[in-house]
Amino acid sequence: MAGKIIIVSAPSGCGKSTIINALLERGDIDMQFSISATSRKPRGEEKHGVHYYFLTEEEFRERISRDEFVEYEEVYAGRFYGTLKSEIDRITGDGHNVVLDIDVKGAMNVKRIYGDMALALFIMPPSIETLRSRLEGRATDAPEVIEERVRKASYEIGFAPRYDVTVVNDDLATAIADTHRVITDFLSK
Repeated sequence: MAGKIIIVSAPSGCGKSTIINALLERGDIDMQFSISATSRKPRGEEKHGVHYYFLTEEEFRERISRDEFVEYEEVYAGRFYGTLKSEIDRITGDGHNVVLDIDVKGAMNVKRIYGDMALALFIMPPSIETLRSRLEGRATDAPEVIEERVRKASYEIGFAPRYDVTVVNDDLATAIADTHRVITDFLSK
């Protein structure tokens, strides 16, 4: 039986990676991350086919023209990131579920392509003010970067009603439990 697709999106600072990693560590849901493609060069010890599929800008553009991506974004001029259809097919074809940690526009495109085979899950902050406090508490970003992240979060939150399910991360343990329940319910159908 083919696997299903679990799309998870959230504004920066909402705990998306922490929640996904907690579920992967728990190990009772069969799901694997897809390997994204990028046109940037490998950094440090990164390996092709392990950390990313490293493509030249020309190769990336050729694959776009052949409609080989379910979603992609040109993050900076000539610097692309995206999810290859072949990567989703590889994982789901082996009977595993694939988890995609992608932005809101990419999520809407994947959901449009795969319909009921995909669960679109949005992780929501309790409020923009709480999100701002969390970002400030990290003490890793300059104030102008935090303001940009908060502006982007407001934009992304506008997409939440278009997702299948929204989980509010007010308490991390509760958010992990809620996300686990939503995913296991989806996979049992």
